[in-house]
Amino acid sequence: MEELIRRPSRLKIYLVFTKFRLSFLVIISALSGYLFAGGTNLIEITLLMFGGTLVTAASNGANQIWEREIDKKMSRTSKRPLPMNWMSLKEGWLICSFSLLIGELLLFCINLNSALLGLGAFILYVFVYTPLKQKSAWAVFVGAIPGAVPPFLGAIAATNEFGFIPGILFFVQFTWQFPHFWAIAWVLHEDYQKAGFFLLPSRSGKTKNSAFQIATYSLALIPFSLAPWFYGLTGSATLIIGSFLGAAFFLLAYRLFHSCQDSDARKLMFASFVYLPIIQFTYVFDRIM
Repeated sequence: MEELIRRPSRLKIYLVFTKFRLSFLVIISALSGYLFAGGTNLIEITLLMFGGTLVTAASNGANQIWEREIDKKMSRTSKRPLPMNWMSLKEGWLICSFSLLIGELLLFCINLNSALLGLGAFILYVFVYTPLKQKSAWAVFVGAIPGAVPPFLGAIAATNEFGFIPGILFFVQFTWQFPHFWAIAWVLHEDYQKAGFFLLPSRSGKTKNSAFQIATYSLALIPFSLAPWFYGLTGSATLIIGSFLGAAFFLLAYRLFHSCQDSDARKLMFASFVYLPIIQFTYVFDRIM
């Protein structure tokens, strides 16, 4: 009876199942890539936003279907729709299938390369990254590939070419994925272990070794983030803002290395959410101004 009383609305159940808020953040990243690559077509922007959101929603939902039994073991996931029996497995598959099909059709309306890239990211995330999470910490590397696709997809939507500009945007977000995800893995380490996930960079767990690797990738993020300026794609704003953001982000990572405290990992995690959209839209405004 208590479960029935607290049962969310059907709409909220679907939004949680597809991780709509995360999908929205992904699409903002895709939009930055589209604008940076010179895209200006409002129809293409609409197709990219809706198509990308639906493909991302399909990926998130399929991930929850795959891990529905595992999710019951972790505090952060035990109240998801499938573990709580708020929706059926068949219902979940229908939502994922519909979202993927419509999303791919919308991306195809932009160009074939966008549709292929979206489908490739879905396959890699659902069928490679998701099962690998219980077997190896290399899952983080694999997951960083589809995780870095959004700005790449946006640029491909604008140019229809797997060229230099999409590549730069991909590698900026690819490098960012490591300190971002490892900060999350640090904060949730004990919860992840309940499900058999070991996603920190060192088997020693929350130690100096793991913190050192997090700090190393945070430092590497600085030159990668300045690459658009180095290659003459942006101006001095990227150099100034990128250097400041990179230094501040690295400082937080260094503090984690020094303290090995969850509180510092949590600060780094939240900083990573702020870092990415700021640097990406700095590129956009610096390029068009």
